[in-house]
Amino acid sequence: MDYRRLGSTGIKVSPLCLGTMTFGDGADRAASAKIYSAARDVGINFIDCANVYAGGGSEEILGQLIKAHREQVVISSKAYYPVNKYSGGGEPSWGQGLSRTHLTQALDDSLKRLKTDYIDVYYMHHFDEDCPLEESLGALNDFVHAGKIRYIGLSNFAAWQYMKAIGITKQYGYAPISCIQPMYSLLKRQCESEILPMAKSEGLGVFPYSPLGGGVLTGKYLEKNKEKDNPEARLNKSAMYQKRYSGQSHAGLAKEFTDYAKSINLNPISLAIAWVLSNPAITAPIIGGRNAQQLKPSFEALNITISAKMHEKLCQMSITPQIATDRSEEA
Repeated sequence: MDYRRLGSTGIKVSPLCLGTMTFGDGADRAASAKIYSAARDVGINFIDCANVYAGGGSEEILGQLIKAHREQVVISSKAYYPVNKYSGGGEPSWGQGLSRTHLTQALDDSLKRLKTDYIDVYYMHHFDEDCPLEESLGALNDFVHAGKIRYIGLSNFAAWQYMKAIGITKQYGYAPISCIQPMYSLLKRQCESEILPMAKSEGLGVFPYSPLGGGVLTGKYLEKNKEKDNPEARLNKSAMYQKRYSGQSHAGLAKEFTDYAKSINLNPISLAIAWVLSNPAITAPIIGGRNAQQLKPSFEALNITISAKMHEKLCQMSITPQIATDRSEEA
């Protein structure tokens, strides 16, 4: 496997990152263990998690899985959103945001659930309009120097927010931002305008989530497929995913995309991930599933080379974002 540097750091990670959102939520402990083993068997060493996944349950399961070989894997977690108790439901156990108080509590809780002394990459999961970035980054800098985290990441920020954070770390001599986690797929290409060029310019690792567009690009939600009406499918049970991915235009793109994948004898899952991976700014897309079998097409993405002709064909299926400046004639 062709391991890549995590941004400008000295560690290397696999070109696919295993996401654990389904651990404890769609995949029980046994299924999660099989998913994890399948990923490790093909050489994946970067495992992404968040304190909010399954109300802390994903971290608990991941902690059990990594404890026998902690030094062999790179793990990430995140903080911002409120975390419900693992039993599910009820009031959040504490508030949300990126204040020093919340970040300190969130990190300590995550370390306990993960059964580890440190987290390799710790993300701010969302920009916090109610807390100065100086406070948040100051807290993360202290975590780095305390040995509780190794590297700092940001997720779901706008390009100007990423750059503001980078500027603050340089101004105060804080530990630098090492990587980002934006949304990116053939359905959601907004980050091509500013975020990906910014990341490449600043030497940041980029680990995009939802490369399959919430499963839409697999074709499973098209009329002819039984998964379309499966109440357990994420698009059917998540209001957030419905708002993000529902719509006739997305269905039309999914039909065109899956037909094209079939015409060149490729699984649409493999092709969708390979397209994301073909962007030179990308370090590793985040993949996942409810069982180990679902991961196999994702692994196959590493064997696909997206030619210039294929890239042009695929990009023509969706709307190319406008360039970031007002000089549209320079596009």
